[in-house]
Amino acid sequence: MSDTMIKQDVLKGGEFLIRSSKPEDVFIPEELNEEQLMIKQTTQDFLNQEIAPLRERIEKQEPGITVALLKKAGELGLLGAHMPTQYGGAEFDTNTNTVISDVMGPAGSFIVSFAAHTGIGMLPILYFGTEAQKEQYLPGLVSGDLKASYCLTEPGSGSDALAAKTRADLNAEGTHYILNGQKMWITNAGFADVFIVFAKIDGDKFTGFIVDAHTKGITLGHEEDKLGIKGSSTRQVFFENAAVPVENVLGEIGKGHHIAFNALNIGRYKLGLMCIGGNKGAIGMAAQYANERHQFGVSIGTFGAIKHKLAEMAIRNFAAESAAYRISQLMQDKKAAAEAEGMSYGQAMLDAAEEYAIECSILKILGSEVTDYCVDENLQIHGGIGFSEEYSAARAYRDSRINRIYEGTNEINRMLMVDQLFKRALKGELDIVGPAWAVQKELASMPSFEKSEGDYAEEHKTLGDFKKIALMVAGGAAKMQMDGKLNLKEEQEILMNCADILIDIFTAESLLLRVQKLKGMDKEIDQDIYEAMLQVFFNDASARISKNAADALGSFAEGDLLKTFLMGLKRFTKYPPVNVKENRRLVADVVLKSNGWSF
Repeated sequence: MSDTMIKQDVLKGGEFLIRSSKPEDVFIPEELNEEQLMIKQTTQDFLNQEIAPLRERIEKQEPGITVALLKKAGELGLLGAHMPTQYGGAEFDTNTNTVISDVMGPAGSFIVSFAAHTGIGMLPILYFGTEAQKEQYLPGLVSGDLKASYCLTEPGSGSDALAAKTRADLNAEGTHYILNGQKMWITNAGFADVFIVFAKIDGDKFTGFIVDAHTKGITLGHEEDKLGIKGSSTRQVFFENAAVPVENVLGEIGKGHHIAFNALNIGRYKLGLMCIGGNKGAIGMAAQYANERHQFGVSIGTFGAIKHKLAEMAIRNFAAESAAYRISQLMQDKKAAAEAEGMSYGQAMLDAAEEYAIECSILKILGSEVTDYCVDENLQIHGGIGFSEEYSAARAYRDSRINRIYEGTNEINRMLMVDQLFKRALKGELDIVGPAWAVQKELASMPSFEKSEGDYAEEHKTLGDFKKIALMVAGGAAKMQMDGKLNLKEEQEILMNCADILIDIFTAESLLLRVQKLKGMDKEIDQDIYEAMLQVFFNDASARISKNAADALGSFAEGDLLKTFLMGLKRFTKYPPVNVKENRRLVADVVLKSNGWSF
């Protein structure tokens, strides 16, 4: 499947803050084509028929189970869905790969092994490998004959990857690099055939290597006793005079950080997406129990407190899903444009993921934090039974916690988002200064009392106001920094506030565009349900954005300047009151009636 249409003037990374999109610009799950639906069903069958029956054996890390399942996934084409056909892959477009990751979300511990293999295990070779390296390794990784692992983290270097101590020194013959060092928290280490390893040549040139996992001098630590994802292999990897051929250097010497960070962009996107897919399973688990469990003569699903939980789980996940599929379309459009200009399939993928690094971080944070909410409320709905390891609610609760940590902690991702936004503005790639100045001028003028008109007029106006708030906060902070009164690198709390505003803006706009597109589609759907979700989300996002903006402004402004900002904040947070109780009940009733996710 290939991209069939090249869109002009595609939204650039981070540009959502200063530019509006239209419903026709986004892709939504409701418009999957026949081929995508077939691939979705194939993936669902693999999940139901191959993974689900073996879940307990996977969790116990029964020898050979995960390896056999990866091999089966390879036979079905799931390991190579994002790989070029010349290496045995299917070369599906971005949206089709998004569907696969979404459906695989509820796969529990297996999804960790699957994602590490197909993402950070394979992509560095596709992105940065020589043709000889691609021909040597990718076919085996696509088929599942080879399994991949990614060795970056060390005891002294996590988020600060460049602080790595593992060394690589060229031998006297100039034929091999001798690796010495230690890596930790390495997924798939227990059964991997290929390691992507990062080491410093001569102690200072941070470089990537493709390493045969069976090389003499490589030893493994014991399996880590983890809080969750117990079915995935996680070990330390030790290198003691391990000889790696010079032709196994990956990419350029001293440019390993380009490999490490670019591989993480798409990894963050897919992690967020798989979280969203997993949430659908948690929502189904919660709905089924709420329907089955009776207290005081009725099912607990009839209680308002339970309906609130179910509805909020569904609303948050529906909004996150809207953001995920929107990002998917952005990357697909960018990739198609790059391929049309002569880029290879792999390089076009890399270019697209790099362009939307901000959006990938948004989805990683959003998906993982919605997951934490969903699994927590699922366990709460189950009550005491949810606390028992005999039931799936406890496992889902434990498994979710890692998602906010790996692929870059959510805190690191928040800071990266804002840093990327400012860097793009300084490079002239995004004009934030002009719109921010326009907001400042608007604050000095009389407010307009014109009534908004048209479908979802209040939401469109409110979304515009959300963006004005973000520009007001970011512009104010940037001005203080230019005046030497603020150093944003030392003000992480302000960066966190700004990041949360950006997350809410992107998600709110994605949800609005999806609901608008659904209204224009010739399908039998109950639009009232989607409008109920939209109103609840905008109501709550308005409160969150107002608080984050007030917290940020109060951290760097004072006196008359602060008063001006707070007056502007009040002016830009006027989403009309809605009956969130009735809207949530409407959504909850759909979840209960369908006994799970049905959107």
